[in-house]
Amino acid sequence: MSTEVPKTLDAEEVSSWSDDVDVVVIGFGIGGGCAAVSAAAAGARVLVLERAAEAGGTTAMAGGHFYLGGGTAVQQATGHPDSPEEMYKYLVAVSREPECDKIRAYCDGSVEHFNWLEDLGIAFERSYYPEKAVIQPNTEGLMFTGNEKVWPFLNQAVAAPRGHKVPVKGDTQGAKMAIDLLLQRADSLGVQIRYETGATGLITGSPARLGGAEVKLGTSRDPDDAGAVVGVTWKRFGESGAIKAKSVVIAAGGFVMNPEMVAQHTPKLAEKPFVLGNTYDDGLGIRMGMSVGGATKHMDQIFITAPAYPPSILLTGIIVNKDGKRFVAEDSYHSRTSGYVMDQPDSAAFLIVDEAHMRKPQVPLVPLIDGWETVAEMEAALGIPEGNLVATLDRYNTYAARGEDPDFHKQPEFLAPQDNGPWGAFDLSLGKAMYAGFTIGGLATSLDGQVLREDGSPIPGLYAAGACAANIAQDGKGYASGTQLGEGSFFGRRAGTHAALPAG
Repeated sequence: MSTEVPKTLDAEEVSSWSDDVDVVVIGFGIGGGCAAVSAAAAGARVLVLERAAEAGGTTAMAGGHFYLGGGTAVQQATGHPDSPEEMYKYLVAVSREPECDKIRAYCDGSVEHFNWLEDLGIAFERSYYPEKAVIQPNTEGLMFTGNEKVWPFLNQAVAAPRGHKVPVKGDTQGAKMAIDLLLQRADSLGVQIRYETGATGLITGSPARLGGAEVKLGTSRDPDDAGAVVGVTWKRFGESGAIKAKSVVIAAGGFVMNPEMVAQHTPKLAEKPFVLGNTYDDGLGIRMGMSVGGATKHMDQIFITAPAYPPSILLTGIIVNKDGKRFVAEDSYHSRTSGYVMDQPDSAAFLIVDEAHMRKPQVPLVPLIDGWETVAEMEAALGIPEGNLVATLDRYNTYAARGEDPDFHKQPEFLAPQDNGPWGAFDLSLGKAMYAGFTIGGLATSLDGQVLREDGSPIPGLYAAGACAANIAQDGKGYASGTQLGEGSFFGRRAGTHAALPAG
């Protein structure tokens, strides 16, 4: 693995081209697949280069949530009113540096995108799963997958469930159905896919000098721009070559499988967690974009989690750091809680629950340390300064008995005094709990997926989608399950459609 930026090749140095197409897509995950079929549907000749022996990338490993809202058919059928405006207000509220044009487009286009996915063949079940969980246990089509019902966000936007799940049981590979359906659509549109063929670098030059450049007014591509991306180099086992293209869409995944890039940008992921990705999430696509001047954004952001729930009754307890202080509302979405754990001294934290509310976690990611007859004994055993945990728990219990939480505003259904000993402590600390995570940052892009330079200008002929691009899933604490599949597919479509515009 490497942090090295690959070299570019000048088009004038290419002696022969193996192919001449309109759009090359690098990678066939959710972003690349949607870009490929959308470009082909717009009339482009599309060629996909896929390093793996089959399509899917990390998408094929995902549970299958698409974060969609604004009044989808599933929301309507299950009695959960929503609007693009409320969805917009929520996503802006949870974003660190909201790109409002992208969030607005995503929310305004969410119902149409839902309909497009159903037209693709995903029949989202018209049913709702009401419990607080990581993913629906069966095929329920809708659940809350973010912090919509968590303070302060529930005061900033009307809460609505937006986690639309592909109708497949289980918590992994649910999104493989979407990939299979995209492959069928790609085949019907004449998209070429070359497996075990990796893009190795970008080719730059003047589209006009390559011949056949047709410029459409209003596009960003200038046929006389010598810095335009006009193709890619590739390698397949012992073969290599160069492909001429009017546009290139990079959709090759994030960088979670590149230890050097992870250590450089997201050191917490380099310490202990199990990383979520596939072999080729090595950041090569992002580095290709950088090779022609592409800027990056939010490279320090991660999704990281070790859920203590379900069962949700455990969230009636308190989560404290090594000083015995609470630091997050316990009813937060699991990655928000985990993100705040990472910020604590030594990334150490404990979930304290009394006997009346103690249950075994359904997924054993957070180990039970022990049980104690008194809070003072537990405090000493956990190494918390004397009196701190006792005081924290006493304060919490006093207000919880009234249905209040003035410190972190946990919602009433998760408030219950923890005063029925003995008490147990679960270890949420990094290195003790089984954390897993992935990277969020990527190439800076326009609303239509154009890769942008540091000055905000688009690089002619170059696009990025999926985990290669920094779109709306930019803050680990504000992340909601289904955001990557949702925005990856949505902005993948936009990138493919724009890349197919007739231009040099």
